[in-house]
Amino acid sequence: MTSATAAQSNGVAASVDKVADQLAQTNLSATNGTHTNGNHNSNDDEADEDDDDDEDDNKAGAAADTGAAKKKKKNKKNKKKSSKAKATQTAPPRVGLTKIFTNGQYPVGEIQQYDTSKFSEERKRVTDEELRERERIVQQEEGFDYNLIRRAAEAHRQVRQYAQSAIKPGMTMTEIAELVEDGTRAVVEAEGFESGIGFPTGVSLNECAAHYTPNAGDKRVLQASDVLKVDFGVHVKGRIVDSAFTLNFEPTWDPLLDAVRAATNAGIKAAGIDARLGEIGASIQEVMESHEFQVNGKTHQVKCVQNLNGHSIERYSIHGGKSVPIVAMPDLDVKMEEGEYYAIETFGSTGRGYVIDQGDCSHYARKAKMPKSIPIRVHSAHGLLRTINKHFDSLPFCRRYLDRIGEKNYLLGLKHLVSLGVVQDYPPLCDVAGAMTAQYEHTILLRPTCKEVVSRGMDY
Repeated sequence: MTSATAAQSNGVAASVDKVADQLAQTNLSATNGTHTNGNHNSNDDEADEDDDDDEDDNKAGAAADTGAAKKKKKNKKNKKKSSKAKATQTAPPRVGLTKIFTNGQYPVGEIQQYDTSKFSEERKRVTDEELRERERIVQQEEGFDYNLIRRAAEAHRQVRQYAQSAIKPGMTMTEIAELVEDGTRAVVEAEGFESGIGFPTGVSLNECAAHYTPNAGDKRVLQASDVLKVDFGVHVKGRIVDSAFTLNFEPTWDPLLDAVRAATNAGIKAAGIDARLGEIGASIQEVMESHEFQVNGKTHQVKCVQNLNGHSIERYSIHGGKSVPIVAMPDLDVKMEEGEYYAIETFGSTGRGYVIDQGDCSHYARKAKMPKSIPIRVHSAHGLLRTINKHFDSLPFCRRYLDRIGEKNYLLGLKHLVSLGVVQDYPPLCDVAGAMTAQYEHTILLRPTCKEVVSRGMDY
């Protein structure tokens, strides 16, 4: 989910590849269409099973009745083995990750080393042993176990793998959004604030770059000529994975997608502890705007959408306090810091490279910090705020989610909460009509010892 700059008319607050073959250098491998780090197939179980078989073989010369008893015993063991068999993912995805990763450990993301030339003098003096100890200690704090974000990332990979093959022209936007959301709830085993959807599924089309998901009654149908951005989030105990990809169904816009994917990877490469946010934006812009291509004899230079940004991510808060620009900002001296989570996302456009609020709003989020006294004057807003607090808290939601939990006639109350500043609205963000936009996004974790691209997959 993107963050837009303060230059937009709705006043939304500023928050703002290595390519797939590089995955061979990481500890990820493809298994049943998902990624494992090799630790999820228990060798202990296999060793135990071999020992059982050897024991039966060694007693093969026993009396016939003893042999029969052993045969029964072995059959029972075989049944026990089959009962331990791990589940595999279905299509559509409906198997929870705990049934697939039975040891409770989830795949490590792509590991990248930091550019140590950017380190402060103080950090350069820290030993590797001290960094490893920091990493051990930080994971003991509530909500900081890396396994939480890795579980969310694996859910994202499995859901998007199916989505990329299942989404076809002719589907309604509601069908597409629900395909993603139903899969997410099932795979991450959604349970209140413990785990679930991180924010509404964005299915923005063509000149619309972000923040569009269908409201009830939306009949729009995906066309073969459309460029579709699919942006969705998964969380476990408030640790949100925010990752997005773009689909097109005709080769016309392939160069646009290639440019944006490359720019996102440039941003990931430039990111790291002590990296300056303005310099990351320059790295992204240099790669993005080096691409141009022709459509029907017209040359398009890919432009960065200058008022859209990446952003830091905090627990239960998709937009943290820092924005990552996708254009050069030499005066922005703010640095990334150890332990932070970031969504590195870029948007490329064939239009003017600037978006404005346009269309019916669908995305909302209650402010993380609530005032002690709220002067609510619309009766329906009282109950709606209680519903938001109960089901979403500070996680973003959309109108369809309110419909799903049975809320009725809530629009007046919702608008009132927005007017009070209790709830923030996030309208669709669009470039000029006729433009095409694309998006790619990954979530990264700045560990003390290395940079982990937690949402990386074999797809992007």
